[in-house]
Amino acid sequence: MKFLILNGPNINFLGIREPGIYGKSTYNDLIRTITDYAVTRGVDVTFYQSNCEGALVDAIQKAYYDKVDGIVFNPAAYTHTSVAILDAVKAVSIPTVEVHLSDVNSRDEFRKVSYIRQASIAMFAGHGFASYTMAIDCLIDHINGSK
Repeated sequence: MKFLILNGPNINFLGIREPGIYGKSTYNDLIRTITDYAVTRGVDVTFYQSNCEGALVDAIQKAYYDKVDGIVFNPAAYTHTSVAILDAVKAVSIPTVEVHLSDVNSRDEFRKVSYIRQASIAMFAGHGFASYTMAIDCLIDHINGSK
């Protein structure tokens, strides 16, 4: 199985950005954690992070042509604003799991709105890096259950 781990704005600033909310671990720590876990699950993962909405849409469309089996996606701030990202996920029909490091539902009111959730098979939030590993497990179960 081949999964794309897609991250939106400011995820590259983990460890710097609001450590009281996101912790002191870095984006490289996140990549290492996911890579190590994916190996144990027999999943090939590729990573992409961008602060630009259009680049994220391009990455989703590229995943279609690359025949990616699933997407683990932390759209970050675009969760709450991007119809373009929602439309891209709908267009490619690749099983996608929305993830967030923090519990978005217990934060600002506007963070409770998620456009991407409409096109996601599941959402994991508030578990830190484990949100990503939970999403990997969810995608594996979804793909194996649909065969």
